[in-house]
Amino acid sequence: MIKNNIKNIHTMIGEDVEIDGPIVLSSGIIVYGKINGKIETKGLVRIAKNAIVNGDVIGGDIRIGGEVKGNIISNGQVTLVKTCSLKGDITYQKLNIEDGAKFEGKCDILSVKKD
Repeated sequence: MIKNNIKNIHTMIGEDVEIDGPIVLSSGIIVYGKINGKIETKGLVRIAKNAIVNGDVIGGDIRIGGEVKGNIISNGQVTLVKTCSLKGDITYQKLNIEDGAKFEGKCDILSVKKD
């Protein structure tokens, strides 16, 4: 899972950082701080236990341990860990929700385009 792919994460938002505005990147990101805006990447996204994101999260595999108020769109796996609080809809290919995770929204499977 994410632990095996940690080498693909190039950006870290520290615990004492607050960002207003969208973040757009092509590699993975770990968020420990607070982001007021959308996160968009083709890489992995990890929202740590005490992190806060007020905006949509778009990426590959997405793991949420903190608080997110926004929609999640993943072309891979979404994992909501037991410490997570999510208010928003999830679009995914694979979904894992641990016991104790708080989730308010709806789920849709990502449509895969066929040639």
